Amino acid sequence: MFDSWIMLGFESNRVIGLRLMRLMLGGRTAQREANPMIAEKVDAAMEANGRLMAGESADKVIQMYRRRVAANAKRLSGPLRASTRRNG
Repeated sequence: MFDSWIMLGFESNRVIGLRLMRLMLGGRTAQREANPMIAEKVDAAMEANGRLMAGESADKVIQMYRRRVAANAKRLSGPLRASTRRNG
């Protein structure tokens, strides 16, 4: 279980960096990233709370978070669409 916690920390750190790069671009790209970001965190916390209350193990909850983080990393690692890039 401890390995899962460590990996979640590393994976989350990568997503934070990728997200910050998108936010620094400003414009529509930043808006599209910032708006759902808070909702994602609230949804994940609610799901984790429900799972723990239902008796699921902390390891399973960490797995849930790692899946979400991996999905964000995949999405954020992709190229920006041409319509969202800043003209510079």
